[in-house]
Amino acid sequence: MNVNGKAGRAGGLAGRVSRLGGIVRRATIFGTVAAATFMIGVATASAQVNLQGEWVGRYHEDQIDRVPGPTYADNLGLPINESAKLRSEAWDISIGSVLEHQCQPYSLPHIYRGPMQFRLWEEVDPDSQEVVAIKQFLGTYMQSRTIWMDGRPHPPDFAPHTWMGFSTGEWHGDVLAVYTTHIKAEYFRRTGVPNSDQTTVMEYYTRHGNVMTHVTISTDPVYLTEPLTMSEEFVVMDRPNQNWLYNCDYVMEVARDKNDVPHFLPGKNPFLTEFAEKHGIPAEAVLGGPETMYPEYMTKLKSMPPPAKRAASPAK
Repeated sequence: MNVNGKAGRAGGLAGRVSRLGGIVRRATIFGTVAAATFMIGVATASAQVNLQGEWVGRYHEDQIDRVPGPTYADNLGLPINESAKLRSEAWDISIGSVLEHQCQPYSLPHIYRGPMQFRLWEEVDPDSQEVVAIKQFLGTYMQSRTIWMDGRPHPPDFAPHTWMGFSTGEWHGDVLAVYTTHIKAEYFRRTGVPNSDQTTVMEYYTRHGNVMTHVTISTDPVYLTEPLTMSEEFVVMDRPNQNWLYNCDYVMEVARDKNDVPHFLPGKNPFLTEFAEKHGIPAEAVLGGPETMYPEYMTKLKSMPPPAKRAASPAK
């Protein structure tokens, strides 16, 4: 009886030891996997540079385009189709004086091309400490952006569109890649080159010390024949800048009928060849189009006639 009892207790102990050995082995394996996972997480996290801070534009690149604005009808090198050319030709700068347009913000594909400063920070889940979203406040037109980092899907096509659109982001090494949809129709350029509400944008943020490179690749099936790529640089502000408010009040700037929308009918725009004449470039070239983007177009330019000079106005 005692022998059987001892044997039973010994068997039970052996079973517990065996089970304990299994637990220890599983714990060892789990610990190894957890450690490896942790190290991968540390490696991934270390590759994600800190973009937080206040940033202001550097304008040595495309300064004319970004600060005073490009010359009217200078679409050279833009991959726009015939519809976009017609929209651009019909555009009248006076439309900015219409009440409905005076305080209209720039949309996402356009807003970083103008004078710009923005504040960038992270929103973190208090329990997991994972970054849920990256937030931006843009001084120009006081626009706010949320770049969702939690893997959520984009809304359906019929969801409301906004000036900044709906953005999701992910890290590719030390580069933040952002994909944006649901953007309102506006302009790619301040001279009436349009973008539609079907535009989508890929952005890439790369930090090198105190300099951030920002690249946008815009795709628009309505007005572009191929993606439009633009880039800008921003520098971190060492001292806080309080100039964040963009006060805009609607006022009657030009006396006109409330139903009058400034525009030019086809063939009636008197400024369409001004840029071509000033720089001696064929008028057809400055209207833009995909072929004007590539070096091979230089050969074609040489065979095209220069723009015809307009007759001088008679002396008064």
